[in-house]
Amino acid sequence: MKEFTCIICPRGCRLKVDEELNVTGNSCPRGEAYGKQEAVDPRRTLTSTVRIEGAMFNVVPVKTASPIPKGKIAEAMRQIDSIKLQAPVYMGEPVCENLAGTGIDLVSTRDLEKVK
Repeated sequence: MKEFTCIICPRGCRLKVDEELNVTGNSCPRGEAYGKQEAVDPRRTLTSTVRIEGAMFNVVPVKTASPIPKGKIAEAMRQIDSIKLQAPVYMGEPVCENLAGTGIDLVSTRDLEKVK
């Protein structure tokens, strides 16, 4: 049996998931789905910053377009660390495709224009 704190809503229900993926402790159906997913394939949305040249700031905030497997986070961070962009960059623009072999893109979460 695995135990988790549900992070889907502010309630923070204590979930218990058994070997047959029966979920208890949830107050809503979304908690049940989260418990099953967390027990089988835990995933997280990864947020970070990437270096950028020629912009007002020297880093731009980024995030994964959707959650990636928890086991790939360290590899993804190493890859993110090696990225260096050139301005301009626009919100939602893919910064890195297929991050760490997950099939999920890393996207910018802010516009940064080129400094003149």
